[in-house]
Amino acid sequence: MGAAESRHPVQPPTRPRLSVEELLAAKNTQPIASPDDLKADTFESEEELDEFLAFIHAERRRDVA
Repeated sequence: MGAAESRHPVQPPTRPRLSVEELLAAKNTQPIASPDDLKADTFESEEELDEFLAFIHAERRRDVA
């Protein structure tokens, strides 16, 4: 590395700073109108959900004893 290179570190190019509103508009997002907007069909059945919750509960309690 030469002397000129050590005096001027390489920096990534700067990007324009956008406001939150500008970023949201660029992604065409909409505000959450109700909790139903957050609903997702992650589990195929109530049993699958119950198994997942039991697993999480057991994992959280595993190192407590």
